[in-house]
Amino acid sequence: MESRDLFGWAFMVKTRVCTITNEYFPRVGGIQKVASEQIRLLIHRNYEPFIVTNRINTPKSYVYDGIRVECYNALNTGFRIGIPYNIPSVPSLKTFLKATKTSDIIHAHGHPYLPSLIMGKLAKRYSKPFVLTQHNTFINYDNMFNTLERLNDLTVGKESLKDADKIIAVSNATKDYVLSLGAQPKKIKVLHNGVNMAHFRIIQGKQEEMRKKIGIPKNATVVLTVRRLVYKNGIDTLISAADSAVKKNPNIFFVVVGTGPNKNSAQTTINQLELQNNFRLTGFVSDEELPAYYNVADFFVVPSKSGEGLPLVALEAMACGLPVVATNVGGINEILIDGYGTMVPPNTPDQMAKAILEYSKTDFSSHKSELRAITKEKHSWNKNVDELVKIYEELT
Repeated sequence: MESRDLFGWAFMVKTRVCTITNEYFPRVGGIQKVASEQIRLLIHRNYEPFIVTNRINTPKSYVYDGIRVECYNALNTGFRIGIPYNIPSVPSLKTFLKATKTSDIIHAHGHPYLPSLIMGKLAKRYSKPFVLTQHNTFINYDNMFNTLERLNDLTVGKESLKDADKIIAVSNATKDYVLSLGAQPKKIKVLHNGVNMAHFRIIQGKQEEMRKKIGIPKNATVVLTVRRLVYKNGIDTLISAADSAVKKNPNIFFVVVGTGPNKNSAQTTINQLELQNNFRLTGFVSDEELPAYYNVADFFVVPSKSGEGLPLVALEAMACGLPVVATNVGGINEILIDGYGTMVPPNTPDQMAKAILEYSKTDFSSHKSELRAITKEKHSWNKNVDELVKIYEELT
């Protein structure tokens, strides 16, 4: 943003961007990763970003990776059952108001969240540009919460989309979703997520050490998934597929990285099916450790049932040279690479088992560098932020 001093000399003033997220680090999630990667690069492009987020076991204000984070208090009952909605407290409105007044741009992540709606209204009241990134398609909870999810879409979500000056959809599937909620086509920009290629990379020479640490049998074909263990992410589909696959190839070993409300039930099912020798549920793994887990795998699986926009874990796997077997949910078909990716319908464990067995017969090791190179060309965060900056500049 250009300004001038008393003598008429032009100088650059940093543009302050308030980024609103439903959660932020140290809590790990896809939205947090997208926001932090964009912020990491915006800092070097004359922007001054800061975060406003839900306060969950954090101080009221803190600094994470050099970025100021301001927290609002909220009721977070839904988090206990895997539904990430919060209701901000009335005093938290002061946090939202201060953030609006001290920002040049408001950028919210996720249309159905009350903080997105509140900040959209405040942005309009104080004539601040309001950008909204939509990360997912409709999430099927397979219970009474589906009705609440749809109702929330048609109230909070629809209103947030209406207030946005620009809507960023992370995939064409996500674009179609927001269009179905009445978003204006001229407001929407499809902007695929990127992947941190410096972090997610091919690592040579440490695979055997990691295999021993995880408990992977020697010479096993390793199938990896990185998932929050909730219904929509399809861990039950993967376990059923594994039950079929290992009967035909007992040398296949499944590693599931992540935790969540369904972890105990998943382990119970694994035990009941007597798959303990073919499965490892690792629990939570930090982002710093994740590349080592990707590098012990032969290929990656995304067994989602619903709600995917553009899954970062698939891009991370591809950056580490892994081919991907995925359910055809959301925008994943927009990123899979011919010869290194295959799709099956959601909730079809037999078809997933067939795809897993087919990939287990193929040695992809000599193609890792090629797959990584294609991923780097198509999914750089620098390209993503180049387009984001264009959007910001159009609005200021």
